[in-house]
Amino acid sequence: MTDKSKTYILSLNGGSSSLKFSLYHSVSTKLEWAGSIDRIGEESARLEIKDISGKVLENRIGSYKDFSAAVAAVIEWIKNDEHHYPLLAIGHRLVQGGPNHRKPLIITNELLQSLDQLIYLAPNHLPDEIDTIKAFQTAYPDVQQIACFDTSFHRNMPAYATDYPLPAKFKNMGLIRYGFHGLSYEFIMQELAGLESPVAQQKIIIAHLGNGASMVAIKNGLSVDTTMGISPIGGLVMGTRSGDLDPGVSLFLLKQAKMTPDELDDLLSKQSGLIAIAGKRDVQELLKMEPDHPKAKKALTLFCYSARKFIGSLAAAMGGLDMLVFTGGIGENSAIIRERICKELGFIGIELDPKENRDNKPVISKVNSSVSVRVIPTNEELMIARLVCSVLELKVK
Repeated sequence: MTDKSKTYILSLNGGSSSLKFSLYHSVSTKLEWAGSIDRIGEESARLEIKDISGKVLENRIGSYKDFSAAVAAVIEWIKNDEHHYPLLAIGHRLVQGGPNHRKPLIITNELLQSLDQLIYLAPNHLPDEIDTIKAFQTAYPDVQQIACFDTSFHRNMPAYATDYPLPAKFKNMGLIRYGFHGLSYEFIMQELAGLESPVAQQKIIIAHLGNGASMVAIKNGLSVDTTMGISPIGGLVMGTRSGDLDPGVSLFLLKQAKMTPDELDDLLSKQSGLIAIAGKRDVQELLKMEPDHPKAKKALTLFCYSARKFIGSLAAAMGGLDMLVFTGGIGENSAIIRERICKELGFIGIELDPKENRDNKPVISKVNSSVSVRVIPTNEELMIARLVCSVLELKVK
């Protein structure tokens, strides 16, 4: 019998051009090491792994031509030292599980077959995620693997928030508002529960702002609305994604520009948003460019305007607001973007403390602000490990 105190949980979190992976002790969920491969598909792709103290265990730049090559590199690295890190389970972030797979599940052949039938719901993500699962199944055939769905957090949204005003036959095909970034939101709520005893009764907006960006309205501990819908393209303006558009825009592009559905998907997912306006998708780069480049200023203005508009909308959906939480790469690290987003939200009780905001303090609102504004780093990989423990009924010490 394996001594579980000496085994580990591997968390895998794939994006459109990156792969994050972290190893946790299975009994304590204490981090052992964390790694990532960024810019998959580019010559400058980097594989980096650091232990909990920050010591670099691996750092190499190479060409990982596609997601499969990146996954193979991760498997090879772990296999080379697997006697030190016997795996008890592997947790996978899956962006989409359709209407029937909303809670974390042990991965079976039946589940994989079901996910194959759902690729049409997330064609830019699910194929790579399914291939990653299969690669790790081949490498570790005796290790249990768990699917953690990014849509799970939103599974209890009311019908008026999930159902599109379209004929019912389309809902039967899976056309509903799912919402995403659920692992991030669930982690933030667990962090808040440790800080705020009455958090379950509060009206909360969490703004997950990164290259992909969304927000969620949480009332009585449950997601009641969110900015993304059937896909991660909708909602806020993002790095390469358009965010919400008049449906007529898509019709125009299909009819007048003679685009195919695949070309339209590529346009809205990879060529829109900030990169379409300013030629760059990275907010920090755009902030550096802003003084001399009007297009950078225009892109940043639109990003902050879009975020501000959705905060107002979600507050209205809940009938008020008690707390606003910033998270994600931009939300956690860019004081100036937080300031610009909140600047004209005094009418709903948001007042930032400029110094606390500049210093990236956990609470950045003024003492007398009726809405508490916080900055909380998210950790989707740790959330995956926690969900794996819950599915396998492991008692975390």
